[in-house]
Amino acid sequence: MSTTVFQRARIVDPSRGLDETGTVIVEGKKILAAGAAALNQGAPEGAEIIDCAGRAIIPGLVDGRVFVGEPGGEHRETIASASVAAASGGVTSIVMMPDTDPVIDNVALVEFVLRTAKETASINVFPAAAITKGLDGHEMTEFGLLREAGAVAFTDGRHTIANSLMMRRALTYARDFGAVIAHETQDADLASSGVMNEGLYASWLGLSGIPREAETIPLERDLALARLTRGNYHAAKISTAMAAGAIARAKADGAKVTSGVSIHNLSLNENDVGEYRTFFRLAPPLRAEDDRLAMIEALKDGTIDIIVSSHDPQDVDTKRLPFADAAVGAIGLETLLAVALRLHHNDDVPLLRLIEALSTAPARLFGLPGGTLKPGAAADLALVDLGEPWIVREADIRSRSKNTCFEGARLQGKVLKTMVAGRTVFSA
Repeated sequence: MSTTVFQRARIVDPSRGLDETGTVIVEGKKILAAGAAALNQGAPEGAEIIDCAGRAIIPGLVDGRVFVGEPGGEHRETIASASVAAASGGVTSIVMMPDTDPVIDNVALVEFVLRTAKETASINVFPAAAITKGLDGHEMTEFGLLREAGAVAFTDGRHTIANSLMMRRALTYARDFGAVIAHETQDADLASSGVMNEGLYASWLGLSGIPREAETIPLERDLALARLTRGNYHAAKISTAMAAGAIARAKADGAKVTSGVSIHNLSLNENDVGEYRTFFRLAPPLRAEDDRLAMIEALKDGTIDIIVSSHDPQDVDTKRLPFADAAVGAIGLETLLAVALRLHHNDDVPLLRLIEALSTAPARLFGLPGGTLKPGAAADLALVDLGEPWIVREADIRSRSKNTCFEGARLQGKVLKTMVAGRTVFSA
């Protein structure tokens, strides 16, 4: 059984409210000790000693919303390639969306994902199953069987369920199985042919806009149904101050509601679209700066529970088109932590809260192992130099697709080593 000792590390563990200098000892697949108290424990004989020199050790990130091409779109991303990209960004667990071909809406597909991940992935891959068959919003999937097979949540991925009765039933059934309904809200009629945030900038570019209300109206309906059913509802990606206000009110009412935000909506705004830069065509669209600042405040005060990469690989053929015709989505696994750390370096969000939203909170929300450095827990962790500057370059991207919003961006915070169950899966 191999042993690794990380000495002189800044240990950031939100699960214990811990931010202190100490030692982390990994023995086999588990964390033996982590904290200042471990300083005097000494290194076991034959252990590998790593002097962290003040660099941070954090729980491995748990990314709650990742789109992968496999099965059906392996040219964009496979489970294996996504895991390599994730490991390089300090991500040790991902929740994989059911938007594949075929859709993950039956037991065989859930088992396929788990089996493929076991054989090819270097990180933990947890499949989310579809709420409705074929993601068409009409017929519910077999929640009980899918849950038993290993589905950790239910979502229709990029699709919004228009039928209120269907959503009520989904929340009720998911409640009975102790599962979360994660839903992305966009009113198809209000959004219509919109391709970016509705406002003055969209008018200048001559592009159709998507109003904030397109997100908020179906969200308000979902929150009312969450109150009615007492089901576990997760607003997968909010992007507006109006949506944050709705979530805050639902939480105050005692509803079992959580929410997430994409790293893109935390760090970018509609002006980043520039002159029709299609890598910035996202869902939800990049909003006005006031909305971005509202997302930061909502994250800080706990209205927003988790940050997701919303990793959505698209190939060159579907992105290098006129803006209105380009595919929606951007990759984000490799840059998730470094971009989020901008909020720490700018003193917008405390480091402990930031890491909580990236690891501890999503692990708790989806009932997953990880998100902690507690002794006895699986050794899923990342060694990070919080201050090291680096530039995002296409040649260095490990994902099969290169559609990042951050190409050429100067970031601060570099992952040096990632461990999953005590095994090093990435080393810079």
